[in-house]
Amino acid sequence: MIKINLFPFRAARKRENIRRQIGYYVASVLILLAFMVIYFQKLNGDLNGLQSQEKNLQTELATYQETIKRINELDKRTQEIRAKLAVIKELEMKKTGPVHLIDEIAMAVPKDKLWLNSLNESKGSLTLTGTAMDNETVALFMTNLEKSEYVSSVDLQSAKLRSLSKFNLNVSDFVLNCKTYAFKPKKASQATNAGGKQKRKS
Repeated sequence: MIKINLFPFRAARKRENIRRQIGYYVASVLILLAFMVIYFQKLNGDLNGLQSQEKNLQTELATYQETIKRINELDKRTQEIRAKLAVIKELEMKKTGPVHLIDEIAMAVPKDKLWLNSLNESKGSLTLTGTAMDNETVALFMTNLEKSEYVSSVDLQSAKLRSLSKFNLNVSDFVLNCKTYAFKPKKASQATNAGGKQKRKS
């Protein structure tokens, strides 16, 4: 009977399997490293792209901030110009207002039926005293005054009948209180403070 020693063959086969497994392992590691290098390069490229985009956005934002700054400056200048125009308009109104107001009052007087005795104006509050042929004429005068853009309100303070025995005639003496274009009502805060002071005094 012939005996064959298979141990060297088995050992060689075992070493071959080990070398093969080591080769597979090394190949797997190399493939994994290759994937990691590719993924890292991709991440690095994405990071560079994001940094470039951030830089562009920062530059664009700087231009926007400059534009916003200019807009704010223009808005400030616009407000200043509007304030100056309001002052100029008010000065012109104060300069020409009284002339127009007197003209409007003269136009509102019913001819040959009403006569003004006095005219007093202070801080936009106008007091007119006069004599009319009757109460209807006074009412007509008040209506004409209210149509004027220089008079904001007309109130009848008093109206008294007076007899002119010499002429056998009855007339109406009246007093009107008007608010003109120059009238500025007191602010609510000032009125509240004044009320508080009065309450404290009481």
